[in-house]
Amino acid sequence: MNAPLPDVPEVRVVGLPQLTSGFDLVERLDLAMHLKVHGPLEPMGGERLARLADDVVLRGRGGAGFPFARKLRAVADAAIKRGVRPVVVVNGSEDEPACRKDTVLINRAPHLILDGALLAAEALGARTLVVGVTRDSTEASMTAALAERGLSNRRGAPLRARVQRNPERMVTGEASALIRSADGGPALPPGRRVRAAESGVGGAPTLLSNAETFAQLAVAARIGPSRYRGTGLYDEPGTVLLTLSGAVARPMVVEVPTGVPLRYVLQLAGAPPLPQGVLTGGYHGSWLDAVAAHDAVVSRASLEALGGALGAGAILPIGPETCALGEGLRVAQWLADESAGQCGPCRLGLPAAASGLADVLNGGGPAALEALREITRAVKGRGACKHPDGSARFIASTLSAFKDDLAMHVLSGGCGRETRGVLPLPRPGGADPGLPSGERLVVDWTLCQGHGLCADVVPELITLGPDGFPSVADAGVPLALRGRAQRAVRRCPALALRLERAADQVPGRQPRRAALPGAPGRKALESGWS
Repeated sequence: MNAPLPDVPEVRVVGLPQLTSGFDLVERLDLAMHLKVHGPLEPMGGERLARLADDVVLRGRGGAGFPFARKLRAVADAAIKRGVRPVVVVNGSEDEPACRKDTVLINRAPHLILDGALLAAEALGARTLVVGVTRDSTEASMTAALAERGLSNRRGAPLRARVQRNPERMVTGEASALIRSADGGPALPPGRRVRAAESGVGGAPTLLSNAETFAQLAVAARIGPSRYRGTGLYDEPGTVLLTLSGAVARPMVVEVPTGVPLRYVLQLAGAPPLPQGVLTGGYHGSWLDAVAAHDAVVSRASLEALGGALGAGAILPIGPETCALGEGLRVAQWLADESAGQCGPCRLGLPAAASGLADVLNGGGPAALEALREITRAVKGRGACKHPDGSARFIASTLSAFKDDLAMHVLSGGCGRETRGVLPLPRPGGADPGLPSGERLVVDWTLCQGHGLCADVVPELITLGPDGFPSVADAGVPLALRGRAQRAVRRCPALALRLERAADQVPGRQPRRAALPGAPGRKALESGWS
C-alpha cells in the first residue's frame, strides 16, 4: 500500500526551470539566496499588472482556473466603489493527499510566492496579507519568510502580514472556508455563496488565489510577457507544476512546460508503460483511459477535450494489477469522511454514494448500480461548497472510465483483482492504522435477523456462526478498519449493529493515556502577532 506523500517529495524539471530555479543549489531559498537566483522585483500599477496577467494568460492554479486579471480588476473595482482597502490572501491550504506542488513551493521557494502576493498588494493598495496553510512545514517556512522580510501583523505596520494555520482537511482549502477562518471563525464553508472579490476577509474586497498562481505572477513580472510566452503553448504559455503519485516508481513534483506529452511525464516518474487509467486533477478530477492518456499533452484544453482535468495538477496512474473500482471506493470513502457536515448533499449524500459504490463492488448487481447513479445525480449542484460536486464527479468518472471492470463486478461478482491501495490517502488522524480507534462493534440481538451482510463488509471483525448469525470479535476496532466497520453498521437492514466507545473511552471514566510533553516552542511561532 502506498504511504502518504511526504511534504516535500523529489522535485524534477523538464526544460529550463522557472518556478524551481535554484532548487539545485539549496533546499530552501531564503531571502538572500532568492534575490541571487531571481533578482529584484520592481512594483507596478494595477492596470499594468492586470495587462501582464492577460498577456501571459495567467489562470488560477488551484483547480478552478479562473483568469487572474479578471479577479484582480474585480477586486480593484469593488475597493474603489466602496472606498475601502482590499485584502490579499494566498491559499496554501493544499489538503488533498495527492497534491504537493504548493507545499513544495512554500517549503522551498516561499519568497517567490510572497513576491507575487506583495506585487498584487502594492498594485491594489492593500494593507493586509494573509497566507493560509495547514501543515507544520509550510507554517514554519512561511513564518520564517515573513520574518526575513521584516513583515509582521503588528498594528500600525504599512502592511500587516500573517500566517493563518488551519486544520488539514479537504474543505479548508475552499476559498470561503479560508476567508471564514481568517476572520476568526471555523475553517469551514459558510453555506452561502459570496464572491470574495466583493466581500472577503473582514468584509473587504479580497484577492484570493493559490500559491503557485502568485509565484507564476512573480516570474512573469520579472522576465516579461514575451519571454514568458516563449515557453509552452501559444494559448497556455509558461510552465505548470504537477504532482505525480499512484502507481509510480518515484513520486515527485515536476515543473514542465505546457504542451509536453503526458506519457513523457508519466515515464519520468516510472509509471507503468500501459496504465489501466490515469486520474487527472486529483480527487475532484476525472480519469483518462490508457488511449486518452497516451494522446494527451500537459494543458488544460487537451486534458478537458479528452475527458480529464488539469485541476490542482495531480496526476495518478494505476497499473493493470489493481482493481480500479476498489481504488475508487477508497477515495470515495475518504471524500465522504472529509465532509464539512453542514448540508445534506455533503453530510448524507457523500456517505450514501460511498456506501452505494461498496454495494456495487460487493455484488449488489444492476439495482445497486442504478441506485448509486441516482445518488450521485442528486448530490450535484446542491451543496454549500464545491466538495459534493467534485466528489460526485470523481465517482461518476470512475464508473465511466472502467466500464469493463464495472460490468464484471455487476454481472459476475468481481473482477478478480485486489485493491492494492496505490492512490495515496492519509492515515486516519495521522496515526498508525494498526492502533485502536477506541470503539467496538456491538450487536443488538433483539433486532438481528441474520442477514449476514456485515460479515461480507468487515470479515476481519465479524464472522457467521453455524446458525447464520454473526459472531463479533471482542477486540476493539482498529483505525484501519473503522471505515469498513461504519459501512457494516449502515448496511445492516435490521439496524441491529452499532459502533460504541470501548469501556475505557466512556465519558466519566478516567482514560488511560500517556502524559503529553509540553510545547515550549509554540510562542516562537506567534511572536510579532497581535
